[in-house]
Amino acid sequence: METLIFLIVIVALLVVVAIAMAIKVVKQFEQGVLFRFGRLVGPRSPGLRFIVPFVDVLHRVSLRIVTMPIQSQGIITRDNVSVDVSAVAYFRVVDAVKSVIAIENVHDAINQIAQTTLRKVVGQHTLDETLSETDRINLDIREILDVATVEWGVEVTLVELKDIQLPDSMKRAMARQAEAEREKRAKIINAQGESLAAAALGEASDIMMDHPLALQLRNLQSLVEIGVDKNTTVVFPAPLMSTIGELGSFLARETAAAGSATTPPAKPVTTSPDPVLNGAPMAVRSTA
Repeated sequence: METLIFLIVIVALLVVVAIAMAIKVVKQFEQGVLFRFGRLVGPRSPGLRFIVPFVDVLHRVSLRIVTMPIQSQGIITRDNVSVDVSAVAYFRVVDAVKSVIAIENVHDAINQIAQTTLRKVVGQHTLDETLSETDRINLDIREILDVATVEWGVEVTLVELKDIQLPDSMKRAMARQAEAEREKRAKIINAQGESLAAAALGEASDIMMDHPLALQLRNLQSLVEIGVDKNTTVVFPAPLMSTIGELGSFLARETAAAGSATTPPAKPVTTSPDPVLNGAPMAVRSTA
């Protein structure tokens, strides 16, 4: 009796273990690949799945996007400049069966081919192109990876250059180049400003030639601006000095004209015969 009970317990335990081994759960972001006696049976969708213990093997494959950093690579560009470039790649499995059957470790394979592709693509560009045309380089790397990984059931969704390290000597040379470029732009802008100022001054001089008083008003404005700074020395422009001289001459003429107008006119001189002087004329000045 005891032996029978023991056998029943053993059988019950084996049944429980078999049921536990037969029940598999495939998550929503996964897809199962079922093998029976080493032969492919097919994919299994997410949910509760039952397999035959010790006969079937179920591989779960994640379908989510995987972020894979690409280690920094020492690369020589087309113009013989040594740079260190690192990147990041995003990929996902689109065919779970191929990702299991076609390649042993899809993650390591993509990592290695991404490093070699990065070195190959960047080496075909100059340093300036590498720094300024990163979008085109990213697209080239992605297209090459897509061609290589399509047989593995993997799709590369995005590749981005993350960091570009330059030698110190190249950094100094680029800094000098940038400084020279800024100086060139500053000189060009200064020359353009001088040209515009000269044109404006030419127009202003034409206006002042037509209106002479405008120049005098501008001189007076300059004196007002000088007086704001409380300087002890005042500089009079030459046109203002000539104007002051002309004004003094005008006042002198007006004063002379006013003096001649207020002086009474002199009496006319008359002559009469003098019997004593035998009829010789004699000047007589009026005392009135």
